[in-house]
Amino acid sequence: MPRELLDGRLIVKVGDITEESVDAIVNAANRTLLGGGGVDGAIHRKGGPAVYEACKRIRETELPDGLPTGQAVITTGGNLSARYVIHTVGPIYGHNDGRDAEFLADSYRNCLKLAVENDLTSISFPSLSTGAFGYPKHEAAPIVFETIRNELELLPETIFVRLVLFSQSDAETFVRHARIPV
Repeated sequence: MPRELLDGRLIVKVGDITEESVDAIVNAANRTLLGGGGVDGAIHRKGGPAVYEACKRIRETELPDGLPTGQAVITTGGNLSARYVIHTVGPIYGHNDGRDAEFLADSYRNCLKLAVENDLTSISFPSLSTGAFGYPKHEAAPIVFETIRNELELLPETIFVRLVLFSQSDAETFVRHARIPV
């Protein structure tokens, strides 16, 4: 399916985020940064010990209480095709005093800012918070699209984003609910 949006700067596609050959992939992390299930577990497994050790160092030196929701940090990509992993903690739906949308947007925005700060030009995101964290995909889609669109308007034209979704139905849900101008 890949669907190009925003003059080709955003591609929505179905695939395995751990197979992406980009400067950075985004990890839908938990606040411990030390691995978990879903995308987080897959990235840690495929990235190998270098990703885990980098996350462990961040916990020991910078974030002893864990990564706050909406924030992001960057590590090596270890054994992944991507050079880096940008870890972010999306919101657990319904647990943020009405700030779910704000925190979801922050996760995407802060990952893109880290990419720019590290001179990266390509970044692949999974659908943050829509798995185990329970964010309804149809509610997340317009927030994700608006955030990426707004950020890309401010960022150099050399930055390209992929939204790598797990299934064709997830990709169709995103496109259908994202409120993409035609």
